[in-house]
Amino acid sequence: MSHKLSIVIPAYNELDNFKAGSLKPVVDYIKSHPGWEVILVDDGSRDGLTAAISAWIKDKPQFSFIQNPHQGKAAAVASGVAAAKNPWVLISDFDQATPISEVEKLLPFISKGYQLVIGSREAKGALREQEPWYRHLMGKVFNLLVQIVAVRGIHDTQCGFKLFDTKLARQLFNRLKVYRPRPEKHAFTGAFDVELLYLAVKRGIQVAEVPVHWKHAPTTRVSPVRDSIRMFLDVLKIRLTDLAGGYRQHEA
Repeated sequence: MSHKLSIVIPAYNELDNFKAGSLKPVVDYIKSHPGWEVILVDDGSRDGLTAAISAWIKDKPQFSFIQNPHQGKAAAVASGVAAAKNPWVLISDFDQATPISEVEKLLPFISKGYQLVIGSREAKGALREQEPWYRHLMGKVFNLLVQIVAVRGIHDTQCGFKLFDTKLARQLFNRLKVYRPRPEKHAFTGAFDVELLYLAVKRGIQVAEVPVHWKHAPTTRVSPVRDSIRMFLDVLKIRLTDLAGGYRQHEA
């Protein structure tokens, strides 16, 4: 069975990656999948990316472009999900740290009845490349925190490669509390994945965690220390929001 996908790719100040050809594999891959679409969502970039993409997509009918004010990755992805035309939506990073072709490892789980399939750098069989040891350690510590405080049984909530039933994705994004759209001062990815997965598990949604190939892409756009502290606090906020009944009205 062929499943049609909408691929949502958020971006913030990614001009260097764009010039380096990070989207070329996506262009090549999408050509062999008629009916699929790619939705690029700019999160208020200030480096000239908006103009570059606006010109670039003019001869690419399978691509569309949404321009957002700077509100962080969660809001950018949510905008793409809201615009998706196909029954399934894949979230993929602009730098293609996980190559778009890895979706072929996720797609078989649709036929197994899953509505949510996530790429994992921690599952057995995953391949991580060129990741500094300290970033891996920080990830391990964060994942442990997530397991203790919020989402048990999922070993990598933060891999930016996730496949959703589109209707489910919209429902989950509409129910975010900690990661509701709001103005941001800095580049910020955050732990919105944790809140999405927390809400999904709370509703009894089964999540398939699939090992993928991932390659570390160095960046100066984010602050590992600042963002790690904020993400730690946000995970606590997710649990406290639930304890205070903040998600109760949204339970299925």
